[in-house]
Amino acid sequence: MGVTIKDIAKLANVSHTTVSRAMNNSPHIKEATKRKILEIAEKLNYSPDYHARGLVLQKSYTIGLFFTSIADGTSSSFLVEAIKGVNSVIDENFNLFIRGISDYEDYSFITNKRFDGILLMSQSDEDNTFIYHVLDKNIPLVVLNRELEDRSVTNILSNDKEGAYQAVNYLMDSGHQQIALIEGREDFRSAHERKAGFLHALIDRQIQPRKEYMIKGNYDMQSGYDGLKQLLKLERPPSAIFCANDDMAIGAMNAAFEAGLSVPDELSIIGFDDIGFSQYTIPTLTTVKRPIEKISKAGAERILQLMDQPAERGEKQFINTELIIRNSVSNINSK
Repeated sequence: MGVTIKDIAKLANVSHTTVSRAMNNSPHIKEATKRKILEIAEKLNYSPDYHARGLVLQKSYTIGLFFTSIADGTSSSFLVEAIKGVNSVIDENFNLFIRGISDYEDYSFITNKRFDGILLMSQSDEDNTFIYHVLDKNIPLVVLNRELEDRSVTNILSNDKEGAYQAVNYLMDSGHQQIALIEGREDFRSAHERKAGFLHALIDRQIQPRKEYMIKGNYDMQSGYDGLKQLLKLERPPSAIFCANDDMAIGAMNAAFEAGLSVPDELSIIGFDDIGFSQYTIPTLTTVKRPIEKISKAGAERILQLMDQPAERGEKQFINTELIIRNSVSNINSK
């Protein structure tokens, strides 16, 4: 049987309540007593029973990381970066529970007895029902990735509209005016933000957006492939494509190669997200880096703070995107 709090209390000549307070860094015991207890615990290789400790403190030591859906619209690289960012902050005393909201028929499982805090990587307005359930259960919450109007909730995200605007301006600076868009999932807010950035960039440069140049996509490689096939059937195909994510850009590149088109000599393609594969495509993919790992890390840091000290008001934090210039865009001004 392992060392218990009572064993440490006996050696330190204090009550087991005092030992418990020392382990929890309570300010209500003397520093010298706390130091003595911790030294004894270290010598005895004491390992806290977090399950028992959780029962006493009414804590679960579980943080939830939820996505709108893991099965649909969430790329593997997006998922990995989100988990990586959170995992770099929370220590080994916490369990990280990962799930898609779409997995649940109702949210009765989501209670403050099961979760000490929840991070939501939100992609859709439909997540609002989940958000208000979590708030109703008094669970500390940080919403990542999607901008909320509710100022009571802490919200950390990238400025996708600005990132798309920068990408399309780069295409125009490279001499392209016939620019098409392969959109993301219609029910994802990010798709609307990126489309808005695309349109604003064209309008600011007095280029009339063309309806036939805006193709519905689904944030997967197949829809990027199908989208470019559709664009190539036009009487006047575009010279450049802005894809709302890298998976669709990779699918579009494959369709271009199949059609015998050289990227970027005959068709320029730019993506969004900067997934790991984007630097290994042929040619390497120019894209907008969306700092998912940084967003997730900032979210994890904030949820730990809220778990210790709840805030009356939320806050909004934007983390900048970055245009990553590689080899999939040609400068037709120099031709």
